[in-house]
Amino acid sequence: MEFEEDGDRTRAAAMVRLADGTELRAHGYSTRHHADRPQLRVGEEVAGARALNDLAMQLLTKAHQEVRQPG
Repeated sequence: MEFEEDGDRTRAAAMVRLADGTELRAHGYSTRHHADRPQLRVGEEVAGARALNDLAMQLLTKAHQEVRQPG
């Protein structure tokens, strides 16, 4: 997982490589409200959680597709 901060916006990029060679990638973002004090860790946690949530959904979708395939 990688993080990038640009002002009030934090971006997280996550990637997982599965045993079958499939690579799944996801991104998550967070934006700090102008009235909040800067806390890099919180932005990373929110953006990271959103990226991981997207990866989780991709993994579930892949698993469901594989279960439905004949063979």
